[in-house]
Amino acid sequence: MNAIQDGILRLKDEKNAVILGHNYQRKEVQEISDILGDSYGLSVQATKVEAETIVFCGVDFMAESAKILNPGRTVLLPNLKSICPMAAMADAEPLRTLKAKNPGVPVVSYVNTSAMVKAESDICCTSANAVRVVQSLSEDKVIFVPDTNLGLYVMRYVKDKEIILWPGYCPTHVNIKVEDLRELKKKHPDAEVLVHPECTPDVIDFADFAYSTEGIIRHTVSSPKSEFIIGTETNMIHRLRKEAPGKEFYGVDAATCPNMREISLEDVRDSLLRTQHRVELSAELIAKARIPLERMIEAGRQD
Repeated sequence: MNAIQDGILRLKDEKNAVILGHNYQRKEVQEISDILGDSYGLSVQATKVEAETIVFCGVDFMAESAKILNPGRTVLLPNLKSICPMAAMADAEPLRTLKAKNPGVPVVSYVNTSAMVKAESDICCTSANAVRVVQSLSEDKVIFVPDTNLGLYVMRYVKDKEIILWPGYCPTHVNIKVEDLRELKKKHPDAEVLVHPECTPDVIDFADFAYSTEGIIRHTVSSPKSEFIIGTETNMIHRLRKEAPGKEFYGVDAATCPNMREISLEDVRDSLLRTQHRVELSAELIAKARIPLERMIEAGRQD
């Protein structure tokens, strides 16, 4: 452990803080995180921590979700450049226009959205429970925001509803190509191919399984296989090696999220030291956006 890491641990105790780290963070940031997980898991954990300050090592929408679920606590985003490009593809005003054209149609908002978009939504979902959330709605039509590829994945399993797709996507996951996976498979013929549901349909067709990041972890830990080709952000492999020691993981070089990688140890230290980059949301926005998030968490409890 280096001096910066030591300083972070000391500051964390002094400030009564907890550090939440996403699976896609740099390995050194993962190492100083108290809790690691995907956006859903961290959202749930944010409701359980007792610390006065939450340092969210992820992207902007995740820190917003933590603030929405913990309005009385200080939530810090260590680097303001850590912005989710897919979340930025959906805005509240055009969503309101789409809702006006489809009165009574519920909005299922992927958790990878801004607080403003969540406030216009009926329920949030994650990549792990998107299918179940859409199936749970009684209406025969839904608006799905913002990830087209995740929406197409849902449509594989939900045949009795019309799904209106928003034209958004994850740049990291669309960079994963079948050709890349095929080349890795040639080199490692015994490896299972695991990809994220944010990947394009042809990639999901090629893969053996499509899972959320936590689903990928569970599968690799329990699988009798010892080799895996991982179709998601390559920083995920650091956690996989810790969770499933002795197994081999091969990533797709193009699958990097520069926005997730913006946060450094120095950013975490400075955020704690100066209590800087606070997430500030109005009480009205928090009240509106909290409803679909809590519905998502409740749906998760029923999985």
